[in-house]
Amino acid sequence: MIRCDALIAGGGPAGLAAAIALRQKGLDVLVADALFPPIDKACGEGLMPDVQKDLAALGIQVAAQDGAAFDGIAFLSGRHYAAARFEHGTGIGIRRLQLHLLLVERCRQLSVRLAWGSRIGAAQNQPWTVDGESCSYRYAVGADGQSSRMRQSIGLGQGNVLSRRFGARCHYRVRPWSRMVEVHWGDLGQAYITPVGPEEICVATVARSPATRMEAVLAGLPALRAHLDGAGELSKMRGALTTTRKLRRVTAGNVALTGDASGSADAITGEGIALSFRQARLLAEAIAVDNLAIYEAGHPAVLRMPHHMSRAMLSMDAWPWLRERAMGLFSAQPQLFAHLLALHLGERTLRDFLFWDVPARKAA
Repeated sequence: MIRCDALIAGGGPAGLAAAIALRQKGLDVLVADALFPPIDKACGEGLMPDVQKDLAALGIQVAAQDGAAFDGIAFLSGRHYAAARFEHGTGIGIRRLQLHLLLVERCRQLSVRLAWGSRIGAAQNQPWTVDGESCSYRYAVGADGQSSRMRQSIGLGQGNVLSRRFGARCHYRVRPWSRMVEVHWGDLGQAYITPVGPEEICVATVARSPATRMEAVLAGLPALRAHLDGAGELSKMRGALTTTRKLRRVTAGNVALTGDASGSADAITGEGIALSFRQARLLAEAIAVDNLAIYEAGHPAVLRMPHHMSRAMLSMDAWPWLRERAMGLFSAQPQLFAHLLALHLGERTLRDFLFWDVPARKAA
């Protein structure tokens, strides 16, 4: 019989981050995934400064040579432009494949047991198995994505899906024209431009309709299309579903869910991978004291701000008149946009944001 302290279903970033955090607490961890590394997925590939701190807590340092640095976020919509630099540090654009390899290497350094090409069997009210073999474990962790079979096996269902959109991603050989991650807003969706190398950018698009292709989104963004004219494709286009999902519970007995399996925020927030790193550390703290109730209680707080932000930005996506007014306000008051970014990254509290311009109003 296979034995371990913690059995993790899913070897993507969420599962590997959970494995690292648990191993840092001294647990014997086994990760199983049907795929082999590096595992790719369509995403925007930008790591904000706060995400790099989360990675550092897991013992992973992302160096400049791993990708390309960026200084902040810019929104572009028609004639409007709003940009804000990070208050602390810089972001790094890094290919998803490279990030996955860094996580795998850290697991190996910590002697996490990695079972690639292996499938976990999960039936309701039954212990999990690995490739059909019985496994004895203290805790099991479902990190198998938003369509999680592990979540179904412990009876937590689909939860409430508040939004569902469809994304695509491709890499282009072109020198980055900005040290910002650019978010271009159009009538069919958004395009996210992230520098990931000296001569390479990641282009990710997200649209409300599954029938909307990346080409259609880009066709409605002439300023961006001009930058891409003549640029060679460096990767095959990949697609992904992005959702905003809430679950009533993320634990059942000795099983916990993490990453997209435990709920998600739309990719528009850029917070997907960051959430899994924070959940990993919270989960490890709870399991270290044999109390999953700590994880259950703390999990909603990890998702709260990304859910608020996704609701606001999805409204901008759905209602052109609202997007026009918001972008006009952001471009006219760049400090407001900067404060929103700081709030999003946890550098400011909601109270700080609500009262940031009080002195200016009093002076006026």
